[in-house]
Amino acid sequence: MTTDTKILPFEATSLNEIGQYASRVRAAYASQKTKDVEWRLVQLRRLHWAIKDYTPKILAALKQDIGKANGEAILNEVHFSISDLDLALKKLKTWVKDDTDLDYPLTFVPLKPHIRKEPLGAVLIIGPYNFPFMLNICPLIGAISAGCTAVIKPSESAPATAMVIKEMVEDRLDPGSFYVVNGAVPETTAVLNEKWEKIFYTGGPVVARIIAKKAAETLTPVALELGGKNPAFVSQAANLALTARRLMWGKCNNAGQVCISHNYVCAERDVVDDFIKYINASGKEFFPDGPQASPDYGRIVNERQFDRIKGMLDNTKGKIVMGGETDRSDLYIAPTAVLVDSVDDPMMANESFGPIWAIYPVDDVNEAIKVMNRVDPTPLSLMTFGSKAENEQILNNVTSGGATINDSYMHGCVSTLPFGGVGESGTGAYHGRASFDCFTHRRTVVSTPNWIDKLLRVRYLPHSPSELRQFVWMNSRKPDFDREGRVLKGPSYWLWLIFGLGGSTAKGALFRWFTVLVAGYAYYTQSHQHLFNLLS
Repeated sequence: MTTDTKILPFEATSLNEIGQYASRVRAAYASQKTKDVEWRLVQLRRLHWAIKDYTPKILAALKQDIGKANGEAILNEVHFSISDLDLALKKLKTWVKDDTDLDYPLTFVPLKPHIRKEPLGAVLIIGPYNFPFMLNICPLIGAISAGCTAVIKPSESAPATAMVIKEMVEDRLDPGSFYVVNGAVPETTAVLNEKWEKIFYTGGPVVARIIAKKAAETLTPVALELGGKNPAFVSQAANLALTARRLMWGKCNNAGQVCISHNYVCAERDVVDDFIKYINASGKEFFPDGPQASPDYGRIVNERQFDRIKGMLDNTKGKIVMGGETDRSDLYIAPTAVLVDSVDDPMMANESFGPIWAIYPVDDVNEAIKVMNRVDPTPLSLMTFGSKAENEQILNNVTSGGATINDSYMHGCVSTLPFGGVGESGTGAYHGRASFDCFTHRRTVVSTPNWIDKLLRVRYLPHSPSELRQFVWMNSRKPDFDREGRVLKGPSYWLWLIFGLGGSTAKGALFRWFTVLVAGYAYYTQSHQHLFNLLS
């Protein structure tokens, strides 16, 4: 690992170069070399060592861009990316295999239906500023695994990290197959004017709509990883001290600039006072000398975002019950909780994307569900700290991209699990196998042998009514339900229930018969041994 932490000054990519990059990655894909699985594995191995070798620069860039502490940067950016990458290295040869476990009528077995996994082509990845390394590199891992070439456009709001990514990618990966474009609106506009086989964007809904409209002009598919006004629920059944500690971590991590952190907490009225007491206690535990003096607490990315977040605090009609301190010169906003009594309060109506959140008292889980569905019916994340029944009720009645029970967004912290939004919080998913699937086309293939043509006579003209009836009979299933949707329990139902030992499928019935036979054999053997011992 190099100890060099010198970062080049931020430099926008020339508009002429952007067109050249797009042409080169398209040509690299057209060469067919990326379809070779070994070529992909070589790129992933190179990327693995590149991340490790560039770690000192990555950490320095993240500190410079967003005040990210080294421990946080290693866990959330470097190690997370390597963990995702290592799974791809381990599983890629399995992922690329044809799928043959498909559902089709028995008469089509000779066609040997299967699904081929094929790369989409040259893709564009546009990343955000909050996790400016990981949220660019993890989609790239998926693109490489699938056999795509790619251009990455990091956020100009994290300029140091953008320059490190450009240096690392273009120095270590296959020349001509992967490029990094740096810049702001003109460069983003130029790169969007190129034709891509998929656009992967992480960021906010305003830009997402611009990208989606632009992609629609060329029918380009998109993956949109957005955000939302994420809710949390806390009931009397929760361990309040632990709940407060875990939710505090969720808002202190990356100074709350996490798309899946809670925007507000619906807390049952009877626990609100104690919950506030415990979050304050957790704050003192995390920051004995105060958050601003802590080397582990980050900063807001820039003045524009600072002013937006502080504006929510200035305009709220609620009561600040923890934190509230700000320092624009240091881009510092303390972890802050605000007790509110209206869903129309700015703290509830706006996505904070920072270290501030609202506490909204509710009577019970039913009121919490109504509030959640009114504030944002499709958030990216949901957290619930209640009884088993309450948690299940929340999950059944509130939609979200992902959810965590009894913790703060841990569903998004496991690098190999699918991650994505729903509705306003995005479309598509990635990480682990989902990253490979995100950039893969599933191509259905059949191969019709010459000898089967007589069996396919039914499709040729002139049509034969008798052959048509025979074909439909061979490829149809007699319904076991009536026109009202009720299951018919005729002789076949009872025969299957008895001889299938209650198994819903042939595989289930076979397993039950196997279990019965093993148990019978064991009983038979034991009985004979006992009889032998008596006779002896």
